[in-house]
Amino acid sequence: MKDTSKIKDKMDVVCSCGTRIGRVDHVEGDTIKLMKNDPVSGGKHHTIPTDWVDHVDSEVVLSKNSAEAMREWKEETVKA
Repeated sequence: MKDTSKIKDKMDVVCSCGTRIGRVDHVEGDTIKLMKNDPVSGGKHHTIPTDWVDHVDSEVVLSKNSAEAMREWKEETVKA
């Protein structure tokens, strides 16, 4: 298991291809929630599993490319 304890709020999330897909809002267990006010988000929270993390340095780098990540991320639905 990768050490995801270095993931901090507001860190950029970058895919293996170098494309930035968002910014960390916060980590919930084994899920990273991305900020909904980021231009990439379309005004919605998206979540990705920490299993996708390749490494963490000044940003969170994923093992997936942007097409894969954006196709597979979960969009948070608003409960009525």
